[in-house]
Amino acid sequence: MLALSNARRLGGLLKPPIRLCSAPDPTSLSSVTQISSHFIHQCHLHTAAAFSGAVQGSYYLQMRPHSMSLASPKMFFSTETSSVESGPTEAVKDLYDKMVESAVTKRTMPPNAWLWSLIENCKIHEDIKLLFDVLQKLRVFRLSNLRIHADFNCHLCQEISRACTRVGAIDFGKKTLWKHNVYGVTPTIASANHLLMYAKMHKDATLMIDTMKLIKKNDLPLQPSTAELVSRICYDTDNWGLLSKYCKRFIKAGVKLRQRTFDLWMDFAAKRGDTESLWKIEKLRSESMKQQSLLCGFACAKGFLLERKPEDAASVIRNLNQTLLAAKKSGIVVELQKLVDEWPSEVVKQKNEDERKVLVTSLKSDIPTMVAGLLNDGLEVTVNLEKLTENGEILC
Repeated sequence: MLALSNARRLGGLLKPPIRLCSAPDPTSLSSVTQISSHFIHQCHLHTAAAFSGAVQGSYYLQMRPHSMSLASPKMFFSTETSSVESGPTEAVKDLYDKMVESAVTKRTMPPNAWLWSLIENCKIHEDIKLLFDVLQKLRVFRLSNLRIHADFNCHLCQEISRACTRVGAIDFGKKTLWKHNVYGVTPTIASANHLLMYAKMHKDATLMIDTMKLIKKNDLPLQPSTAELVSRICYDTDNWGLLSKYCKRFIKAGVKLRQRTFDLWMDFAAKRGDTESLWKIEKLRSESMKQQSLLCGFACAKGFLLERKPEDAASVIRNLNQTLLAAKKSGIVVELQKLVDEWPSEVVKQKNEDERKVLVTSLKSDIPTMVAGLLNDGLEVTVNLEKLTENGEILC
C-alpha cells in the first residue's frame, strides 16, 4: 500500500504544468471566431423575424441610428416654410459692411451720415436686423474706444422707431422703448407714438396694449398726443372698457386731454347709451375747456334724448349754432342727419329686449319733437325723418 501511494505521488509531480496565460492556438481561435460570428448572425436573423410586420420600422430605426439622426430634421420640421427668407437690400448691406469695417477692423468711428443713410434705406425686415446689429457694434465701439457712455440722441432714435414701423418690424420697434438695451437707443414717448400710429393704422388693440405696458415699465411720460392715439384705437376697435381705462389713467397722470380725445370718449358713451358716463366725461371736459365742440355738443344732445328731454337736446344744438365758427356750422346739418339715420340703431343694439321697446318708442317720439323745436326757433336745417323708421320700427 505504501508503495502504491508513493507511485501516485510521483506521477502527480511528473505531470506537465498548466499555463493559464499561454498564447492561444491560431486554429482554435479561428474556430471560436467563426462559431461566434455564426451565432451573432443567427441572433440577428431571429430578431428580424420577431420584429417583422407592424414594428419593422422601429427595428429599422434602431439598426440605423446614423440615418435617423440625419433625416430627423427634415422629418420632424417639415411644417416650416421651405422658402428661404430674402436677404437685406443691397444699399443697406453695403452701408452695413462699410460701417463694420470702419468700427471693427479700422477702429475708427464711421461718419454719422452713413448711419442716417442706413436708417433711411431700410425697406425690409432683414434691413432692420442689420441696423440693430450695427447699432450694437457702434455702442461697443463708443464705450471701449471713445469712452462715450451716453446713448444716441433722441432724434436719431425716433427715426429708428419710425423705420421699424415703416417696414413692419414691430419686434424691433418695441426694443426702442427699452430703458436698458444693448443698442444705445434712447426710449422716448415720441418713439412710442410711432408704434401707436402703426396700431391705429392696422386697428391693432393688442399692439396698443403692449406699447402702453412698455411705456409704463420704462417710465416714459404720457402726453396728450398719446392719449388721442389710444382713444382713436379704442374707438375704432369698439373697446369701451379700454377707452375708459386709459383715459382715466391719462387724467390721473395729469395729462390735459385734447378736444379730439373728449370727442371720441363722449361720442362712444352716447353710442352705448351710457348717460351716467357721458355726464361725468362732460364735467371733466368743462373743467379743462369752456366751449363745446361739434361732436361733444351732439353727444350731450343724444344724452338728453335718452333721458326724454327733447327740448334740452334742441337747446344744446341751438347753442352750437351760436358759438361755432361759420366754417364749422355746416357740420350741424351733417351731424343732425346722422343722429336721425345712424345713432338710433346703434344705441338700441346696446340694450336688452325689454329696454329696446321702451327706447324705440321714446326715440320715435322725441327726435321729431327736437327737430320741430329747432325749426320753430328759426334754425335753418333740412332733416329727412323718413329713415328714422321703416315699417313702424327703428332700423336695428
